[in-house]
Amino acid sequence: MTRTLRRAAPSLSLATLLIAALLGLSACSTTAPEGIAAVTPFDIERYQGKWYEIARLDHSFERGLSDVSASYRQQPDGSVEVINRGYDSKRNDWRQALGRALFTGDTNRASLKVSFFGPFYGGYHVMALDQQNYQWAMVVGPDRDYLWILAREKRLPEAVRAHLLREAGAAGIDTQKLIWVEQTRTDG
Repeated sequence: MTRTLRRAAPSLSLATLLIAALLGLSACSTTAPEGIAAVTPFDIERYQGKWYEIARLDHSFERGLSDVSASYRQQPDGSVEVINRGYDSKRNDWRQALGRALFTGDTNRASLKVSFFGPFYGGYHVMALDQQNYQWAMVVGPDRDYLWILAREKRLPEAVRAHLLREAGAAGIDTQKLIWVEQTRTDG
C-alpha cells in the first residue's frame, strides 16, 4: 500500500515523502516476513473492489490522512490496478495514488508486490482474510513495520477486531502502535 501522489494540484512535500518511502521500500523484499504466511486459497476476483482502511502502522506516506480506502481491479494482463485514496484535513483535499500489483508466484496465494512509482515494488501479503465473505483482511508489507487492517465497511465488528489484534500480536507486530483511521467522510 505504499503510495505516490497523483492529483491535480502539486504537493511537493507529500510527493517527496512518497518518493523517499518508495525508494526505501525498493530495497525491501517482496516476500512475506519470516514466519508470516500469505493466505491460501486466495481469489483475486472476490478481493476486487473497495476496502476501507480500519487501522495501519504509521508511515510518512499516509501520515495525517483519514478516510483512507483502497480499490483493487484485476487487469486483462493479470496485474491488479490499485487506487489508494485518503483525505488530508490540513489541505482540505483528497489525495489519490494509482499503482499496480503483481502476484509474486501462484495466483492462489495472497502474496503480491505493489508499485506506485516505476520499477520500485514493495511486498503486499494478505496474512488474514474472511475466507467466507471477503469482508475483512489484514495485510503485512515486506516486514513487520507495515500493517493494514481493511474492511468492506467503515467499521469492524468488535469480535473481528479483537481476533485480528490477537493474530497480529502473535505474528510479532506491535499492535499498540496501530493508528485507528477515522472513516467519517463521504467520498469527494
